[in-house]
Amino acid sequence: MRVDVITLFPEMVRECASHGIQGRAIENGLLELHTWNPRDYTRDKHRGVDDRPYGGGPGMVMQVQPLRAAIQAARETATAAPLIYLSPQGARFDQRKAKQLAGLDRFILLAGRYEGVDERIIDLEVDEELSVGDYVLSGGELPALTVMDAVTRLLPGALGDADSAHEDSFVDGLLDYPHYTRPEEIDGLRVPDELIGGNHADIRRWRSKQALGRTWQRRPDLLETLQLDKEQQVLLNEFINEYESGN
Repeated sequence: MRVDVITLFPEMVRECASHGIQGRAIENGLLELHTWNPRDYTRDKHRGVDDRPYGGGPGMVMQVQPLRAAIQAARETATAAPLIYLSPQGARFDQRKAKQLAGLDRFILLAGRYEGVDERIIDLEVDEELSVGDYVLSGGELPALTVMDAVTRLLPGALGDADSAHEDSFVDGLLDYPHYTRPEEIDGLRVPDELIGGNHADIRRWRSKQALGRTWQRRPDLLETLQLDKEQQVLLNEFINEYESGN
């Protein structure tokens, strides 16, 4: 897979992407990262990329010319690659979208700065807008890295254990179940017996029950969009009864 990032801070993106799972994916040839700096495509000696907004107001707006030139340069080798603008006004990025992007050969991410980009860039060049949450950041670099990380985890061979990606939160619409490791007891808190006994059916049942229960506690909105099967409904009811009884 190839990902192109249009950013005023290419060093930041490349440095952050060089670590962990993304770094290994790049080293192993699973992920190809290219960055494009709009400052390299300006036409004035000061390499300016922003200007005051029409109508007044605080902040600056990224100009069309350098952004559009950088976009066109990135698209020269693959015009069909979708261009995604990271914006608080975009659709919410989630695991479903990460899986969809992981199925592409290439996509381009546009990281804005200042008050954002000239709206005509969105009208003329952008295929989709994505948001990583209902808050405002200083720029689109961190959202771009977030999207890249979520997508990279889904690439075949990116993780040491392929099952890890299939058991993450949100993969099946639920939050992840709790995880434990040695020692068995810390400050009076023990690892649940179901995880120690070695019975795989008990382990599977416990994990499913905890995932359902944790989602009910922390993200009930996710349950509203799911159709639970009979076993899942039984496990969720058990969890709720135990929770409400103080167990």
